[in-house]
Amino acid sequence: MLERPKPGDKDEPEEPVPDGSVVRDPGPWMHRDVSANGIRFHIVEAGTGPLVVLLHGFGQYWRSWRYQIPGLAQAGFRVVAPDLRGYGDSDKTQRGYDAFTLADDVAGLVRCLGERDAVLVGHGYGGVTAFDTAVMKPGQVRGVVAIAAPHPIRMARIRRPVQADRYGRLLTWAATPAWPERHLVAGNAALLERIVRSQSGPAWKASNDFTETMAKMRQAIRIPGAAKGAVEHLRWVARSPWRTDGHRHRDALAAPITAPVLHIVGDADRFTPPSALVDAREQCTGWYTLSTVRGVGHYPAEESPDTLTKMIAEHATRAQRQ
Repeated sequence: MLERPKPGDKDEPEEPVPDGSVVRDPGPWMHRDVSANGIRFHIVEAGTGPLVVLLHGFGQYWRSWRYQIPGLAQAGFRVVAPDLRGYGDSDKTQRGYDAFTLADDVAGLVRCLGERDAVLVGHGYGGVTAFDTAVMKPGQVRGVVAIAAPHPIRMARIRRPVQADRYGRLLTWAATPAWPERHLVAGNAALLERIVRSQSGPAWKASNDFTETMAKMRQAIRIPGAAKGAVEHLRWVARSPWRTDGHRHRDALAAPITAPVLHIVGDADRFTPPSALVDAREQCTGWYTLSTVRGVGHYPAEESPDTLTKMIAEHATRAQRQ
């Protein structure tokens, strides 16, 4: 994450700058825009039944859930996958990337969809946001599925001057002013592909699906404002521990998560190994279990989609019964 651009990043001919419409892929789902927490979100929706909201991770957009959307809809759920603030075809705001506003975004989405609560499923930083929302808006969270995501208390603590783990290095990179977002889009977003490739399991990154996925992710992150939005999600985490809003965040995280939590990690995930998730269990006073998916890296929803769809559906059903 801290590497400087390689020569190829600058030498590769730049493709035309895309607009937000490039993320509106056709499929067994509906695209629409909704207003929540004062901004416009692009969402993808399918199915009817109890609401399940899918929150993507760093550098992604709604399409990272393309396999789960129809599968969960078929299982009897109303599934909504938004482009989070700053990503895809949602609004690119100058501010609002703190944990409190992002939790309000998610809670606002639940309300604007006409629902009282939802099961939140989040990958990576989307999983961190799902945890934050469960702490700050417990009445609107029926359950949590956090995939390759530590509990936010792990990143909110002031720990050591130089954080040695991969999340620490990522946050150090994101804290730098201006340069990370320029680096992220250089050479048609070559860095984003290197990041994803380095954290993926061997089977997926050798597949045609990976090649197609990276082409679409590299295009989406080059939508004007998207790279800055992606970095801002992490930049606030990196800078907040020493600020007033960071202290408020740590205080808020003292409240336990009472909703049932399914924590998922791939056994080949070098970025978020199981050891990075140990803080979560002590923060959850309701039903909690940690499940490991064999043979996959940091992207289980795309590397082992059928397994993940089944796990999410089972947990959403469990949460509905409680």
